[in-house]
Amino acid sequence: MTALSENLEQLEAAIAAACRQAGRQRGEVELMAVSKTCPAATVAEAAALGLMLFGENRVQEFAAKAQALEGLRRGGAAGTSASPIRVNLIGHLQSNKAARAEELFDGIDSLDSLRLAERLNEAAARLGKLLPILIEVKLSPEAAKTGLEPESAEAAALLVRLPDLGHLQARGLMTIAPFGAADNATRACFRSLREWRDRWAAAHPRLALEVLSMGMSGDFALAIAEGATRIRVGTALFGERPPDAGRK
Repeated sequence: MTALSENLEQLEAAIAAACRQAGRQRGEVELMAVSKTCPAATVAEAAALGLMLFGENRVQEFAAKAQALEGLRRGGAAGTSASPIRVNLIGHLQSNKAARAEELFDGIDSLDSLRLAERLNEAAARLGKLLPILIEVKLSPEAAKTGLEPESAEAAALLVRLPDLGHLQARGLMTIAPFGAADNATRACFRSLREWRDRWAAAHPRLALEVLSMGMSGDFALAIAEGATRIRVGTALFGERPPDAGRK
C-alpha cells in the first residue's frame, strides 16, 4: 500500500464517521483532492485510486502540468472504467487571467466579482463552453481572505446579473473558515454560508446553488456537520506542503 492509498483509506474512514455523526449519507459529500504543488504523476496516482475531482490554486502552476494530465481529463485513469477527472481552480483569479483559466480548468470555484464573471463569460462564449462556477463568500475578518462580502453591493449586483451570463453555470458557494479559530467559530462560519445559500436561493430562483464547498483537512468534519456538499482536502491526502502553498 502506498502512502497516498493509505492516506485516502484513513480519510475515507474519517469522512464516513463524520457523515454518520451528522446523520448524513457518505454520498452527500463530494471529496475534492487539492493537488496544488503536487506533480502530475501524483495526480495520476490519485486518479487511479478513484479520485475524480481536483483543486488547483494557481493558473500558471496548473498550466505547467495540464498537458501531462490531458489523457486523464478525456478518459479517466488508464486501465479503469472511471470517468474523466475534473480540475477546478480554487485560488483567487485576477480578471486579466480569466481567458487562460477558462482554457485550462473545468470549473472556477472562486468567483468573487461581477467583472470577473463577465470576463469568464466572454471567454467561455469564445470557446463555446458552459463553465461551472462557485461564488466565493468571505465570512472571515482576515485581511488575506478573498471573496465577496455577502452584504455588499458587489454581491447583490453579481447575483442579479449572473443568471443572464449564459456561458456560466452557477453551482453554489465556497468559503474558507478563519485560520486557527475555535470549533464553535468555525462551525458558525460554515453555518453562515449555508444560511446565505438558502437566502440567496430563495431570492434568486434562476440560480442553482446546491453546492456548499467548505471544510479542509483540519475542519471538514465540522463542515459536514453544517451541511457541506463538497470538502477540499490536500494535506490529509498528499502530506504537508511548502510553507507558502497555503492551507487546504
